[in-house]
Amino acid sequence: MKLTRTLLASALVALLAACSNGAQDSAQDAQKSADQAQQAAEQAQQSAAQSPAAAPAAEQANGAANAAGQAADQAQQAAAAASSNAPANSSSASNAASQQAQNAADAAKDAANQAKDAADKAKDQAQDQKDQSGNH
Repeated sequence: MKLTRTLLASALVALLAACSNGAQDSAQDAQKSADQAQQAAEQAQQSAAQSPAAAPAAEQANGAANAAGQAADQAQQAAAAASSNAPANSSSASNAASQQAQNAADAAKDAANQAKDAADKAKDQAQDQKDQSGNH
């Protein structure tokens, strides 16, 4: 009986640790996405510096990068909550925090993609304006 309880307790601890690790992974993914969004926004700013026509797309990229950063922060907070809840609370609290971290990571990825799209648009607009001014 003692061995069964020990095994069950070990399994529960392993399960809670896995949930916590999932939240940490999601938070890391969100941070990577936020970094990518920031890089895309910087590229868009460079394009806007070359061509004023690219400025609106650069603004969009900056907004998306900021959204990705906020989502990454939320993922980090959810991961911290999952980690702190894991030893003391039920697995449902840890699962909820892990899910929040995953949702925030997904939001960061979406925002990073929006920033990349806006940066590409800014580059295209800058190139179009360069081409047009070169043809005149």
